[in-house]
Amino acid sequence: GTLGIPSSGDGDDPVTASAEQLDRDDPLAALRDLFALPEGVVYLDGNSLGAMPKAVAAEMRVAVDEEWAGDLIAGWTKDGWWRLPETLGDLAGGIVGAAPGQTVVSDGTSINLHKALWAALDARPGRHVMVAEAQSFPADLYIAEALSAARAGVELRYLAEGEPLATVLSDDVAAVLLSHVDYRTGALRDMAPETAMVHDAGALMVWDLCHSAGVVPVALDACEVDFAVGCTYKYLNGGPGAPAFIYVAARLHEAARQPLSGWWAHAAPFDFERRFRADRGIRKFLCGTQPVLSLRALKPALELYAAVDLAAVRQKSMALTQLFIDQVEARCAGHGLELLSPRDAERRGSQVSFTHPDGFAIVQALIARGVVGDFRAPDVMRFGFSPLYLRYRDVVDAAAALQDVLATEAWRAPEFQARGPVT
Repeated sequence: GTLGIPSSGDGDDPVTASAEQLDRDDPLAALRDLFALPEGVVYLDGNSLGAMPKAVAAEMRVAVDEEWAGDLIAGWTKDGWWRLPETLGDLAGGIVGAAPGQTVVSDGTSINLHKALWAALDARPGRHVMVAEAQSFPADLYIAEALSAARAGVELRYLAEGEPLATVLSDDVAAVLLSHVDYRTGALRDMAPETAMVHDAGALMVWDLCHSAGVVPVALDACEVDFAVGCTYKYLNGGPGAPAFIYVAARLHEAARQPLSGWWAHAAPFDFERRFRADRGIRKFLCGTQPVLSLRALKPALELYAAVDLAAVRQKSMALTQLFIDQVEARCAGHGLELLSPRDAERRGSQVSFTHPDGFAIVQALIARGVVGDFRAPDVMRFGFSPLYLRYRDVVDAAAALQDVLATEAWRAPEFQARGPVT
């Protein structure tokens, strides 16, 4: 195998031994102890909801028992609640290559995307086209679709899967929205040249970082990105429904406008003026009152990254995903699996996707064995690899469990066929 691990599923002992040696040599191994992980579970769903940092429990006790219970309304100033979108925004910005003062943690990804796309259209008044990937995460497309319907004359142009970006760029394009990592396939786009291509066409660039922030080095400032949005509950481990972030390049702050002119974005919110006056900096991209307890749960997760080398995270990510592909293809040949993710690790995010006509039931059978992945219609089995807490041994165990599910056809059991509201 690629990592010196036997590629055959015939001998589990040498495979496991090799993986355990990689774990002993792993420079990130100590980070696993910072997370609460259920015993006996191999968690390959960090691309949907990250594991909880252990520090969150103490953080929440302070926020609830001392600050809310003890300080009451004084907490807005005394405990820094009012500034949390900015203080956490700078932490998030540091993870994605943004200098301070250009990122706020606020609202959800969809709301932030609405702000960014609206602002990009507003900044290019002579242009009327937004470009988005046809295979993008549907939530992004819903926002783009609604915005194009609400603004007279605005057209939403789709970039087909595999189509070169240059083919959809023209002098009427105002904004281009791309996902840094494809949520279905895990395919990684090359941010710097694609951003430059959009700028050469006279348009503004909006990146969705939901599936790359925290596992792929991102250089927003260096790539001269205009806007970026992302969630914090996937690889950033901020908790279910954690607030998202929005980045706006400093060069755009003075002229930029956004449509949700809430009171937190006011230049003097406590003057209670009748007319809206936007703040000058990144705060103008806030909206209404933010969920303080959710922000406090996110704080330890973002602080954890201050001591993390993202280059080392990326190297481990590529190694983990490559090991999984090698092991699954060696063990599970002949069972109808097809690799959907790019085979080249440099072109992959921290996710591996396989397709199978019975993918939903297979994933359910795996979950019953303690290996947690997820499924996306119609036939995509997704496995996310969070290098901060995942071991090489976990990857080998997951591949072995998948082999067993397929070889025994355990997935055919009736209990694995029924679909709930969340897949």
